[in-house]
Amino acid sequence: MIVKTVPVGMTQANCYIVGCKETKLGVIIDPGAEGERILEGVEGSGLKITHVLLTHAHFDHMGAADEVVKATGARLALHPDDLPLLNAGGGATFFGLPSAPVPDADIRLAADQEIDVGDLTLRVLHTPGHTPGHVAFYEPNEGAVFDGDVLFAQGIGRTDLPGGSYEVLMSSIQENLMTLPDETLVYSGHGPATTIGRERTANPWL
Repeated sequence: MIVKTVPVGMTQANCYIVGCKETKLGVIIDPGAEGERILEGVEGSGLKITHVLLTHAHFDHMGAADEVVKATGARLALHPDDLPLLNAGGGATFFGLPSAPVPDADIRLAADQEIDVGDLTLRVLHTPGHTPGHVAFYEPNEGAVFDGDVLFAQGIGRTDLPGGSYEVLMSSIQENLMTLPDETLVYSGHGPATTIGRERTANPWL
């Protein structure tokens, strides 16, 4: 599996370019800003992008979605419970920021749905709490999960924004992430990668 991390925007949100080594098909996960940089990363990877996947629709994770969708011809996918947030420009105006252009969502994601990317299969885990429609993308054969703003190295996602819930977030972590093998790599929405086992034993919130 090819994984290229591109931290973007004022919050340095992690955009991931993920692809299959054999077929050179790939996806972009959470293009939050700096679409030109993301597209340069795609070009350098040699991947053909089939999907743009959103873990959730906050502005720092979707701000460049319209740009990269138009440039790649990829299909945009997110959970329907985050459609209102997407259509509101990701909540940018809540922080006094201008709203980014909003693309149409081609695919409504659901729990346990699978997205094939060449020889890779990304399984959708519904992980609400940070936002109602938050999801993670789990590749069991590669032992990796792209979990957005749910679980971080030594931290968890914030729950004080509209639609957030601490109790729901903690249930999502325990039921959907802590059930994964300890060696599973966690590619978070901000900060460095970690593992499920490391967070199980050392994360102060858990």
